[in-house]
Amino acid sequence: MGFGKSKAKLLTEAHGRVTFEDVAGIDEAKEDLQEVVEFLRDPQKFQRLGGRIPRGVLLVGPPGTGKTLTARAVAGEANVPFFTISGSDFVEMFVGVGASRVRDMFEQAKKNAPCIIFIDEIDAVGRHRGAGLGGGNDEREQTLNQLLVEMDGFEANEGIIIIAATNRPDVLDPALLRPGRFDRQIVVPNPDVTGREKILRVHVRKVPLAPDVDLKVIARGTPGFSGADLMNLVNEAALLAARRGKRIVTMREFEDAKDKVMMGAERRTLVMTDDEKRLTAYHEAGHAIVALNVPATDPVHKATIIPRGRALGMVMQLPERDKLSMSFEQMTSRLAIMMGGRIAEEMIFGPEKVTSGAQSDIEQATRLARMMVTKWGFSPELGTVAYGENQDEVFLGMQMGRQQNVSEATAQKIDSEVRRLVETGLNDARRILTEKREDLEALARGLLEYETLTGEEIRNLLGGQPPVRDAGGDPVTPARGSAVPTTRPGRPRENDGGMEPQPQA
Repeated sequence: MGFGKSKAKLLTEAHGRVTFEDVAGIDEAKEDLQEVVEFLRDPQKFQRLGGRIPRGVLLVGPPGTGKTLTARAVAGEANVPFFTISGSDFVEMFVGVGASRVRDMFEQAKKNAPCIIFIDEIDAVGRHRGAGLGGGNDEREQTLNQLLVEMDGFEANEGIIIIAATNRPDVLDPALLRPGRFDRQIVVPNPDVTGREKILRVHVRKVPLAPDVDLKVIARGTPGFSGADLMNLVNEAALLAARRGKRIVTMREFEDAKDKVMMGAERRTLVMTDDEKRLTAYHEAGHAIVALNVPATDPVHKATIIPRGRALGMVMQLPERDKLSMSFEQMTSRLAIMMGGRIAEEMIFGPEKVTSGAQSDIEQATRLARMMVTKWGFSPELGTVAYGENQDEVFLGMQMGRQQNVSEATAQKIDSEVRRLVETGLNDARRILTEKREDLEALARGLLEYETLTGEEIRNLLGGQPPVRDAGGDPVTPARGSAVPTTRPGRPRENDGGMEPQPQA
């Protein structure tokens, strides 16, 4: 019946040839894999000097960074057979089938050597052994044992290179990661600002762009985006342009698509009473005013009281550059910003009218304060000690495997320090909003009138200049003061379709 046959698929030109030209933003990973390609093209060059090809390459990185695409590019560049299989394809309901499939896959590969075997999501089959609750030697372990033997056992598999991808390297078996099996671990991270621009250039190849589209600006305004996120952003912008009846994609579509991806789709059909709208406006204005007055934080990019995703309103901040760490001043500023919405509700409507709208803010503030105390050493009371309060065992369920590594007295101290930090943020927010009460009122009125304000419009509004809107409800002037300066033309857009190519007579 073919249960023990390998499910590995041979990738051919029919699937579309991918080369390193199609991979952008991960230059270091490409350089490492270029050696593998060189070896497959000219093995003598390395063998003359006593070098040997890496048996296996493990691509490690968050989801959507291009691990699978990079592996396909290696095969496309090297022009060798490329077998692809998912880690879950080895697992079957019958005992022994997984190990049999591993053997069959390597037999196929030997016949086609030199070749590449790509195992996607290898953590499905390569997890630590002996971690199951029953303590038995389960089917998955047999499959892993066979894979270990085939990769570096008595029989040499010359010319077969294993490339595997995972976003969970921490759960893989140590025997799988040792040199001789996976000689190299290549990190494929989320791209930096330069990498994001290169990735955008790849994805807009077939998209007709308006002259005002600046990919540098879009790259600056998408910190933390993966390659897959950027591909989705370009696609959303193209779909928006098509929906609006345009023939080219303008910067306005990219801005709107970015808001949709980052904040969720607008829910204009959600019925909100005037009181709910007013309360939401003051809540969001509270966040924004605190964000504009704390010592260290990212610039305010946009504030809106249009329901998006699961939120009734939102204040969005964007960093001006990629951040690798966070200072104590930035953390305490963030705590104050999170508490700004709650304090604004309390100041304007009274303690008895405060709503549950700050639930997410309180959860985030508590989580940040707990990390500051237990992981980052920002508590004078507890010192620079990491308290592994909850060590989750990956294999036993999250609740079953939790170990309490602190005493009751220490746990109480941790809780009191977390509370102290959150209350400090609460008091900072109250002080700022008391001093800036007029700004709070002005911004809330502006949000009720315009619904969405950019960072530049907020600053102008607080300076006494209300935003100028055209008939379509969009700001005429680009929001250059925010973390993401938009490059929309500064002229009215009544001839919005005028930039489109006209049909020839």
